[in-house]
Amino acid sequence: MAEFVDDKYVKILFKFYSQILDEETIETMWAEIIDEEKGHYKLDSIPFYAPLVASEDIVFAKFDEVEQSLVYQHTITHSGNSTVQVVVIDAKSDTDGVREQFTIFGCQSEAVNDQYFSMDIPSFVNYQPIKQKLEELEAQEIIVYAEPCLSVVHQQN
Repeated sequence: MAEFVDDKYVKILFKFYSQILDEETIETMWAEIIDEEKGHYKLDSIPFYAPLVASEDIVFAKFDEVEQSLVYQHTITHSGNSTVQVVVIDAKSDTDGVREQFTIFGCQSEAVNDQYFSMDIPSFVNYQPIKQKLEELEAQEIIVYAEPCLSVVHQQN
């Protein structure tokens, strides 16, 4: 039975190889039910590790008997949002302080632990100043980052 939080949301299981963790990985994300009969759901989570998906993407998922869960199959429509993963490598830097530097650009983030967070860049936000800030912090050896899901919109600006 799929996990439902109410009549609008479900959890979807993503299975993939994580280059960050260097292993097969499973991640679950909340999604809004768009058309349950067709298996269409809109992601309502910021992916921590899953590549090539971002918040608000419309995905196709189907129930898997072995996993006893809805399992991601493919993306139907990309939202235009991007996902950036950030690891704070400077022990003197406060992760929440680093996250706050991106909040002013309109980016939400979710912390995995004291050193790692995943950030959502909405499609309507100009990525250029965010990219500059990421590069600046990386040059200062405060962070390292990855762009596992950089939308076409953000690749162009």
